[in-house]
Amino acid sequence: MLFLLLFSFLASPLPAKCQNPLPQKLSIFILAGQSNMAGRGGVFNDTWDGVIPPQCQPNPSIFRLSQDLAWVVAREPLHSDIDVTKVNGIGPGMAFANAVLTRDQGIGTVGLVPCAIGGTNISEWEKGRSLYEQLVRRAKMALQGGGAYAAMLWYQGESDTVSRENAESYKGRLERFFTDLRYDLQAPSLPIFQVALASGEGPHINMVREAQLGIDLPNVHLVDAKGLPLGPDCVHLSTAGQVRLGEKLADAFLQSITVSTPLSSNAKDAYTKISSFVVQWFLIVLCTNLDFR
Repeated sequence: MLFLLLFSFLASPLPAKCQNPLPQKLSIFILAGQSNMAGRGGVFNDTWDGVIPPQCQPNPSIFRLSQDLAWVVAREPLHSDIDVTKVNGIGPGMAFANAVLTRDQGIGTVGLVPCAIGGTNISEWEKGRSLYEQLVRRAKMALQGGGAYAAMLWYQGESDTVSRENAESYKGRLERFFTDLRYDLQAPSLPIFQVALASGEGPHINMVREAQLGIDLPNVHLVDAKGLPLGPDCVHLSTAGQVRLGEKLADAFLQSITVSTPLSSNAKDAYTKISSFVVQWFLIVLCTNLDFR
């Protein structure tokens, strides 16, 4: 009987949260915010039309962390098991990931971590509240088995345009959220790509946009969604708008890593040789001008 119990235990699969079935290390991208990050492209009258543009098709090098913390091949809608009380459609995540891999295969395998929840305001993402804690838990779990954070894509703020009080406090709350998240993920320089609003649910859109444009934290990059095509509700980006946003986010991300790419080994060798020459020249000049008498 003991043998059978032991055999059963050994034969049972490990919990999904302890597995990473992927042989490659992941470049991990966190997707967070509200409905325009979760994706409402192609959603009309609470029904998704099911149309997936070429830029958003599945790719064997793109995975997503499911609600039960297992890596699965990423497919639209990315947030179908995360933003469960809403109808999800096309978001920017797949267009972003496909564009990044097309232009820089050195990124390797992409791991998307969907965390966006529609209809949420910035106060609901404060440290200690459920959305924040869920984001941190999922992001930390994504690191198990290998990989590293590449960036967080953040699109939120439409709900904060309703109340003037929320709009006025938006900048401070957003900066605290970014700072707290970096601290809790032990990633003080986590690149964050925040999207400036294309629309809103209330009259204070410009006030929230000004707060977003005024964020001055290191390694926080802004991608402006203003002018992208909206759906019939004039709040959510259309499918075409989401594809374009994903491509704009990819442009910003790739530009940032190009600028911050460390010196190659050849460049480092050259730099070392030049530095050594300058030091030797300085010593010769110094010794020449010293009076040893």
